[in-house]
Amino acid sequence: MQNIAVFTSGGDAPGMNACIRAVVRTAIYAGVNVFGIKRGYEGLIDGDIELMDSKSVGNIIQRGGTILKSARSKRFFEKKYRKKAFGNLMERGIEGVISIGGDGTFQGAHVFSQETNIPFIGLPGTIDNDLLGTDYTIGYDTALNTVVEAVDRIRDTADSHDRLFVIEVMGKDAGFIALRSGIGCGAEAVLVPETPTYVDHIIKKLEQGRRQNKSSGIVIVAEGDDSGGAYEIAKKITDKFQQYDTRVTVLGHVQRGGSPTAMDRVLASRLGNAAVTALLAGKRDVMLGIVNKNIEETPFDKATKHHDKLNTQLIDLVEVLSI
Repeated sequence: MQNIAVFTSGGDAPGMNACIRAVVRTAIYAGVNVFGIKRGYEGLIDGDIELMDSKSVGNIIQRGGTILKSARSKRFFEKKYRKKAFGNLMERGIEGVISIGGDGTFQGAHVFSQETNIPFIGLPGTIDNDLLGTDYTIGYDTALNTVVEAVDRIRDTADSHDRLFVIEVMGKDAGFIALRSGIGCGAEAVLVPETPTYVDHIIKKLEQGRRQNKSSGIVIVAEGDDSGGAYEIAKKITDKFQQYDTRVTVLGHVQRGGSPTAMDRVLASRLGNAAVTALLAGKRDVMLGIVNKNIEETPFDKATKHHDKLNTQLIDLVEVLSI
């Protein structure tokens, strides 16, 4: 194998640049040419592909986002566009591809690889941490720290004005960010998609805190919670608990940006290096992840979004520490 390619797809995540850097420099170290595909599958279809060298990835390990850009491609669902993408790889002699992204990225890679016999290695790049086959995804640790820092600042003003803040974080299908950030910032309640939300129970906890002269309150809501999101839960609380001056903050895409933490940089670097090694060893159609500190392989058809129960000990911990 003399020519490989790398791309990022789906939502961006802090640490993707560190991962690209590791892929490029590991390939060059092994004497292999490496191409960067811009804009994910869209760039693959359009032939937006450039040969990279060591200088191409200089001074990017600390940068958020992705220098290769990212996109969600509806065209890639159509076979005629996948055929065009295959032609662009063949034109450059590319024999293997490393895809950095999430569930949709790996589904596309699996279909494309089956049709074309081009081997793909996937790396988990998503802040949601919702893929089977890895303890942590690239970007998750940074997103957690971003949320905790933001909530710490919000609590300062909440405490000054005796307010209740309902804060919405990302997590359409999974509550990993909400749960761990809620513990990290001392939230009074954490609402996640994996468990039903009982507004009366939340109000009871807030009333208890009021009797204990708590000067502020923080409720963390994952965007996919069955309550309907931060604005809806705030309305339900206000209707029954008017003593608090209630405010809503939706952190949104701020969670995806920013310089990656040391943990994400190291994780991304390890996985990027391992992906090149796996391709050159003949591996294909697997996602690499960190399981119990070791790099493990998971087939694409199993490395999908999962809806396992959250760690019940952490859920209980929120309840205990919020009194």
